[in-house]
Amino acid sequence: MKRRMRKVTALVLSVGMMLSMTITSGAVTIDEAQKKADELQSQKSAAQAEKDTLAAKLNSIIDQMNKTQEELSAKETEISTAEEELVQAKVDEDDQYNSMKKRIKFMYEGGNTKFLEILMSSSNIGDLLNKAEYVSKLSSYDRDMLVAFQETVKAVEEKEAKLKDEYEKLNTLQTSLVSQQTEAQTLISSKEAQIAEIQNQITDNANLLADLKAKAEAAKRLQEEQAAAAAAAAAAAKKNNSGSSSNGSSSSRPASSGNVVSGSGYFTHPCPGMTYQSSYFGEVRSFDSRPHKGNDYAAPTGTPTYAAAAGTVITAGWSNSAGNWVVISHGNGLVTKYMHHSSICVSAGQRVAKGQQIGYVGSTGYSTGAHLHFQVELNGTPVNPNNYM
Repeated sequence: MKRRMRKVTALVLSVGMMLSMTITSGAVTIDEAQKKADELQSQKSAAQAEKDTLAAKLNSIIDQMNKTQEELSAKETEISTAEEELVQAKVDEDDQYNSMKKRIKFMYEGGNTKFLEILMSSSNIGDLLNKAEYVSKLSSYDRDMLVAFQETVKAVEEKEAKLKDEYEKLNTLQTSLVSQQTEAQTLISSKEAQIAEIQNQITDNANLLADLKAKAEAAKRLQEEQAAAAAAAAAAAKKNNSGSSSNGSSSSRPASSGNVVSGSGYFTHPCPGMTYQSSYFGEVRSFDSRPHKGNDYAAPTGTPTYAAAAGTVITAGWSNSAGNWVVISHGNGLVTKYMHHSSICVSAGQRVAKGQQIGYVGSTGYSTGAHLHFQVELNGTPVNPNNYM
């Protein structure tokens, strides 16, 4: 009997030791898993804080970009206005120059005869002196006006150059802001990916922790059940002096991306090769509440364009809004403007004949498709081109 009791006691102690080792092992694993969970949560919080800081920086960059864009739009309007002022100043200069030439030609084409005739027609010496002074003042006036117009042209050119310089600086700033925006967005995306990865680890670790806790609970129940069974077996062995034995119970473990002239009007058509007229003078279009200042002639890129009438090229170059454009003065305040060329083949100061080619149709500047914008102005005011064609 003592020998049987020793066997039962040894069995109980052995089961107890194994279950104790299982619980201890489970407890250590759970602690490690819990510690890892805390570390992961701390990493997630730090990454989220960095993301929030980057998001605030990005919002600041976007606000500055919006402000800069507003300044760019305003500067573009100022440049466009300055371009118009420069063209008008050059027209005034050209008209004054031509008027002065006519008067000089009138007075001197016959030598001093006509000048003397004016003086000899005087009724008395007072009238003579007045007419002589008038002729002198007229010449001085012409020179003074020409100088004044030339100074105006120079002043407007300097103003335009300054505005364009300011525009370039703003444009450089906007490019820098776009780069910063892209960098910040890339960092935010990186942080989002990092946060997502940490969250995946948190989820995996939480599942592991839950599984470990479930196994620990199962092991605890198994220990209690086996301890109870061992106690019952010991009690039964003690009570049964006849050598009868008890059977221990069992338990289960938990599962687990060359010149061309057409028509009979004062003006020839500036783009006879057009496909169709896409916009008309005075038209109010869906994207612009202001009446259209000229006619638009849609044509394939490279279609030739021509001077509507003989005149002097005032401007031939680049404009932010008009793209490659040509402005021709025809005298007496009449001016024509040709916009959005892909390229031009005349230069400022050049005299052109009616129907002489000046460029090729394009879509430069503020344009949504290949076309020629043809604008006619009289004394600085846009008028209907059809009145001259």
